[in-house]
Amino acid sequence: MSFFQEYQQPLVSVIIPTYNRPEYLKQAIASAIQQTYQNIEIIISDNCSEEDTQAIVASFADLRIRFWRHEQNVGMLANQQHAFKMAQGKYVASLHDDDMWNEDFLAKLIPPLEENPDLIIAFCDQYIIDANGIINNLGTEENTRGYKRDKLAKGIHQPFYKIGLIDKSIPTAASCVIRNKFVDWDSIPSEVGGMWDLYLTYLCSISGHAAYYYPERLTRYRAHEQTDTMLSGSRDVQAKIRKAKSEMFCYQVFMEDTRLQQFRNYFQQKWLEANTTFGIGLLRSEQIAAARSYFWQTLRRQKFNTRTIVALSLSFTPEILANKLIKMSKE
Repeated sequence: MSFFQEYQQPLVSVIIPTYNRPEYLKQAIASAIQQTYQNIEIIISDNCSEEDTQAIVASFADLRIRFWRHEQNVGMLANQQHAFKMAQGKYVASLHDDDMWNEDFLAKLIPPLEENPDLIIAFCDQYIIDANGIINNLGTEENTRGYKRDKLAKGIHQPFYKIGLIDKSIPTAASCVIRNKFVDWDSIPSEVGGMWDLYLTYLCSISGHAAYYYPERLTRYRAHEQTDTMLSGSRDVQAKIRKAKSEMFCYQVFMEDTRLQQFRNYFQQKWLEANTTFGIGLLRSEQIAAARSYFWQTLRRQKFNTRTIVALSLSFTPEILANKLIKMSKE
């Protein structure tokens, strides 16, 4: 690509929030630098890592990288938002510090956005990789089918409430490019927590603009033991509590949005499930009275919810037996 061609390309801000993943971070940065689409800035926001992240960044000696380090841990969402608000590009793309992009990721998703100014987001399919970066073929196929991208037509989708919020086909966290000026990054409330990507999809879907799907796997999502969903022991309980609390907030917002009334029953069901999950987390944390209030709240709305009834019953079971049963449960 000539200098003139590169100069004509709109600036894309690549957002990489990071915390204590030095080896993975190196791979993520490398995948951003190696993009065939060259007019980018790479914003790395370090959430007060114990590791010397700045030395890792400096080792790349790439002037397109902008580095920020928080003096104290501000939390995952605040770190992510800070990076988004640093973005100067016409487009922004989030890249987790443990994920990677194919070198043509931006080259294939930017053109549809440039050709259609009404598009707010362009997204693709993704590979699932393990901790060592090896592609999990079975997991990849299950991921594609699970999020219904195998049945999703290439091209423009408008409206995209269903594919975004029901099917969850849009991997907002690491496999999409967003038109920057259409999103108010301050409008993402702190209560969304780890569900920020779903809430961002919500903001994009209610914007009135369209989405574009490119049916090719252009990114690599890493599934490994450092993620919240794969933690063990007490940390696993706290991760479930955090996730359930975030889901309760998001689905409450979605339920109350008049633009989404055709999906209200679905959102209510997900809200009830999150209430029960939150209650189970409290139960496992021995906050029995608090847990019961969430079980009762769920049953007032859905009387014959087997999962909630079982959980509520456990809260009245003698402690030793209850602990054994809870440990045996999949929750």
